[in-house]
Amino acid sequence: MTRKLLKKRGKKIGAAPGTLVHVGEKSEAAALIHVIDYNQEQLEQRDYPDAASCLPLRDKDSISWINVEGLHQVEVIESLGKGFGLHPLVLEDILNTDQRPKVEIYDDYIFIVVKMLLYDTEHEGVRTEQVSFVLGKNFVISFQECHGDVFDGVRERLRSGRRIRFLGSDYLAYALVDAIVDSHFFILEKIGDEIEQLEDELLLDPSPESLNQIHRLRREMILLRKSVWPLRELISEMGREDTPMVSRETGVFLRDVYDHCIQVIDTVETFRDLLGGMLDLYMSNVSNRMNEIMKMLTLIATIFIPLTFIAGVYGMNFEYMPELSWRWAYPAVWGVMIGLGTGLVFFFKKKNWL
Repeated sequence: MTRKLLKKRGKKIGAAPGTLVHVGEKSEAAALIHVIDYNQEQLEQRDYPDAASCLPLRDKDSISWINVEGLHQVEVIESLGKGFGLHPLVLEDILNTDQRPKVEIYDDYIFIVVKMLLYDTEHEGVRTEQVSFVLGKNFVISFQECHGDVFDGVRERLRSGRRIRFLGSDYLAYALVDAIVDSHFFILEKIGDEIEQLEDELLLDPSPESLNQIHRLRREMILLRKSVWPLRELISEMGREDTPMVSRETGVFLRDVYDHCIQVIDTVETFRDLLGGMLDLYMSNVSNRMNEIMKMLTLIATIFIPLTFIAGVYGMNFEYMPELSWRWAYPAVWGVMIGLGTGLVFFFKKKNWL
């Protein structure tokens, strides 16, 4: 993991600030630009062939949501950024997919970076993707690493002509951030089901696979925590009354998203504590099982110690041993050994050691 991260960031070492270099997973697919342009009366949804075709949207009276899927084509991001007057450092942060969630307020737009978490049902794990937003007076530009997101609900609300169509671009940005925060609850629900199943498994029959599951879930909790904690600060900053381009009405909704972030953080911390306790439970169960095995082996060894001593005495083959000339010496020794072993077994059972 560390080598991979250093390899991705290595090509930026020594580059001047504002140098546009994509840091992230490469893709062979072409970048796609989806646009939803709307006002109170109508909505137009279409795909644009290039960034230059989106530039007239900047000066329209309607609200435009420009969604870019794919960051590997640097020229597309650069052309779109120059057309909408974005600072080179903003474009650099968009292309660097290892950014910490943050918000930066400029004169005529707000730049937002968040982490979108998706649940991979095939591999039963959490996949993270960086999403950047640029909130302008009458537009929102979103930049995604690849195809697939959690914004279908927002698209449906736009098509149905609900409240979102009657409010500004700041409400659209709120709705997109809110969709990302709400998706955390779905992921936490999936992880909660895994934790509950794993807890039952630990109590009944813990295995090395259970330990692997615990470590995987703890890594996912760390990923969630790194994504949500900065998001709380981001939303708090956006919800301030003096934040430009964010109306007071939208600020009320942002406070609701802030409450959702707190709920997610509390759940993440609870799950982290549960997983820490499950790790202790696993180690305790393994230790108890090892103790039981060692106890059984010790009892067996204890039974055979006097038997081995008797067998060793009569295996020395001295010439003048009194029992050698006795006819019943052999069965007598067997009787003593069996009786001694049986007596030890009963003694251990009486002491509840067996």
